[in-house]
Amino acid sequence: MHVLIMSFGTRGDIQPYAALSGALARAGHDVTLAVPEGFADLVPHAGPGTITHRPAGSTMLRLLQEVMPELSRPGDALRTLGAMTSAMRELNDECWTAAQAARPDVVLYHPKCLAGPHIAEALGVPGVLSLPIPFFTPTRAHAMPFLGGASFGALGNRATYGFRRMSGIMYGGMISEFRRDVGLGRFRRLADPLINPDGSPVHVLYPYSKHVVPIPDDYPSSAHVTGYWFPESGDAWVPPAGLVNFLAAGEPPVYVGFGSMGFGKGAKERRDAVLSALRVHGLRGIVATGWGGIAPGEAGTDDVLVLEGAPHEWLFPQVAAVVHHGGAGSTAAGIRAGRPTLIVPFLGDQPFWGAQVQALGIGPAPVPARHLRTRLADSLGDLVNTASYASRAEEVGAEVRAENGLAAGVAALEQIADPSSRTRKWA
Repeated sequence: MHVLIMSFGTRGDIQPYAALSGALARAGHDVTLAVPEGFADLVPHAGPGTITHRPAGSTMLRLLQEVMPELSRPGDALRTLGAMTSAMRELNDECWTAAQAARPDVVLYHPKCLAGPHIAEALGVPGVLSLPIPFFTPTRAHAMPFLGGASFGALGNRATYGFRRMSGIMYGGMISEFRRDVGLGRFRRLADPLINPDGSPVHVLYPYSKHVVPIPDDYPSSAHVTGYWFPESGDAWVPPAGLVNFLAAGEPPVYVGFGSMGFGKGAKERRDAVLSALRVHGLRGIVATGWGGIAPGEAGTDDVLVLEGAPHEWLFPQVAAVVHHGGAGSTAAGIRAGRPTLIVPFLGDQPFWGAQVQALGIGPAPVPARHLRTRLADSLGDLVNTASYASRAEEVGAEVRAENGLAAGVAALEQIADPSSRTRKWA
């Protein structure tokens, strides 16, 4: 089986799919991984199958990295998207070029890769949607995650998933242009992304754990909750000596980082709030500046190490607790490490993960980013001084570590690519 995998975004958007590529190759399958050049270091060693990295989205990633630290308000990000139209078209074209070279048996695509389902249709192979958020499949159990964990009752919750058609509405013109270029027919802006042109359901792989978000009773067999896709432990990272020495110099620190939440003009204020909260409780800390979520610079104390970042799968098992923005990848890494968690959500699905952390009993209520200065110190004290958070985090972490999400993802793709077994129900 040859699988084309396409994803775009920050490291958290790429790493699960790079990990799946490695698992597919170890199972003897061939993979073409279409992701930005800047994430080439995430591409695992192949064997016995092959992994071919096809750069896709490098220009758009560079633009995001350049503009994100300069943003001061979320509205700035929306205006910036208008200037990225040509880069988005380039991403579509690069994914198509990768597909033509690969001639895959199945196409797995992140929804940020708009061309994904249309490439699968043009090639006449199954297209499989995937993202680590329960975003697309309607359910009575919870509302669409971008609504922050709120519940609107059974019928209201299902109704919120109409939002999944939004990319078709927003980018319908670009998608229609791409479809014409690859020889496909007209695109309907209100088309349901979970329905194939022949009326069959689109399979969706959700690489998150059922122990974190339980599988709803009303999920169809086309929705596969596989468990998380973490890199194999053999994918080694060599830490800098300063980080190793800091970890060895005292009690396990608290990690604080807000990733790519770089609405730049608040970065210094966020840094001051973080350093103040750590100081109030006499805590050692590792502060990750990321793409501008926290302003860089020396902390002014030996108890705090400021760095750009480090792989969460390496770092989180060595800290006492984690404080972050609530990205799906950061949340998964903290839970897997069995560490109590405090989420400071900025946007998107982050409030949803904050609500899940609180519901699981592994951390306090999330602190919205706009309240960081006034509420972080109290919530941080709650995080580190509530014994039940630590014990419950270790329980959930053990359940997540016992799963083999990569194996489940490989098995699901093998089934989907095999016409003789596509009607079997997957749990």
